[in-house]
Order: sequence, then C-alpha cells, then structure tokens
Amino acid sequence: MRIGFFDSGIGGLTVLHQALKLLPQEDYLFYADTDHVPYGEKTKDEVREYILQAVDFMARQHIKALVVACNTATSIVIEELRQRYDFPVLGIEPAVKPAVEQSEGKQKKVLVLATRLTLQEKKYHDLVHRIDHGEIVDSLPLPGLVEFAERFDFDEERIIPYLKSALAHLDLKRYSTVVLGCTHFPYFEGSLRKIFPDTVDFISGSLGTARHLKQILQAGGRINEGTGDILFYRSSVQVEDPAMLSKYERLFKRLDEMEQSINRSKGSDLT
Repeated sequence: MRIGFFDSGIGGLTVLHQALKLLPQEDYLFYADTDHVPYGEKTKDEVREYILQAVDFMARQHIKALVVACNTATSIVIEELRQRYDFPVLGIEPAVKPAVEQSEGKQKKVLVLATRLTLQEKKYHDLVHRIDHGEIVDSLPLPGLVEFAERFDFDEERIIPYLKSALAHLDLKRYSTVVLGCTHFPYFEGSLRKIFPDTVDFISGSLGTARHLKQILQAGGRINEGTGDILFYRSSVQVEDPAMLSKYERLFKRLDEMEQSINRSKGSDLT
C-alpha cells in the first residue's frame, strides 16, 4: 500500500522530497489538483469540495496514510478528513512555533509567508495567538510564488523583482526568521536569501511533517513496505507523459541542489 501525498499543485513535492530521504523504502502516490490550483485565492467552500473529491479518489487507491502537503488545505479541512477516513491523516502548518522559539532573545521579529487563504483562516490565527506572546509575528501573502511554481518558472530575473516589490514596505533587517508557510515556497528559498540579510533563518514545516509520518508508520508497524516507487496524478489522471515526469524529477533535483548550496554557505559562515 502506498502513502498518499496531496496538494493543489507541485508544492507538496517539497514535503515528499523530505519523506523520500527519511523513508526511501516506501511507495507513494502524489496527487496534484491541477484542475483547481491555486487554492489560496479561492473561497473556503470551493477548496473544501475540491479536497474532499480528491481524497475520496485517493482513498479508493487503498493508501495506508495521507499527508495533506498543503498549508491551505490543512487549515480548512484536516479535522474533517481525520473523521472521514480510517487511515492516518497528517497535515502541515506554518512553522510558527519553532520560528518564535529561535527568535526569542534576539530583539527581532518573525515573518510568515503564505497564501492569503491560509493567513485568513481561524486555524492560523489561533496558532499565532497561542504562541506569539511577544507579538513578534508578521504575516504576508505571496500568491505570485504559487503561480510562478505552477508554471515551472524559477527564473530569478522575474522572481526577484516580484519579491522585492512584495517586500518593499517591510524593513527586512527587523526579522531573524522567515517561515515558508506554503509548500510551494521552498523552491524559492535561494531567491529569498538573496533579498534578506544573511543573518535571517528560513524554516518550513516539511521536514517536521516527514518525521511525524515516520513516527506514525513505526507506531503502526507499517514501515518500509515498498521500494521508493512514486505514482503521480494530476486531478485523478495518472501522469505517464515522460516530459511531465521529467519535470518532476528536475524539481527534486532543484531542491537537492538548493539544499547543498545552502549547506555549503552555512559551512563557510562557520569557518
């Protein structure tokens, strides 16, 4: 049985990328709801219906666990999904808690970048209210990054001007941590690092979600039951086109190369 990963588009691949490193001996089904992407600019009721239809389809493929690898979808429907299905359902939410914890004592703020719908939801506001006792958390929607990613457009000649314009009203020196609160945003971490001061840390919920998935599989005795095979679906249609499958492989490679570049940069900063 496969582990299901769901997102409105290709953002969830950033979470699957972490799962593949932690759980290489599992098989996966990745479902991108490309008929309805982006979710972040649609109504809550619309998005809820899209998600339920997609997960119903995934459940019929006999998945053993589901990762809702989309912050917007998690904020809207995660509890309903857990009540609806008998397999484990994991979500992802902006990593506000670790961001606030590592910013304590620095006299700096935290900036959460996400979709407009995620930032409007009660789940997000409750999270910030519960954690942000010092009122250091600012939030900013960046819907353009989702659109860039879904076009597989990572050209910094277009990305960086968009980011500079969207961030122009902020004093970037005031922040110690930036939360990538949309699973599409890690594709652009390299570009964001070129705009923010070198002292700023970037975090997302992808690794924590993958670790939680591993714990759940271990606890249920359902771990290491595959070979790393992945089936890709675009709104219930299996992807078999070699050109599209090659694009997905390039996205994984992009994430690997970015991680290596960031790690090298951090290493040089310590020497």
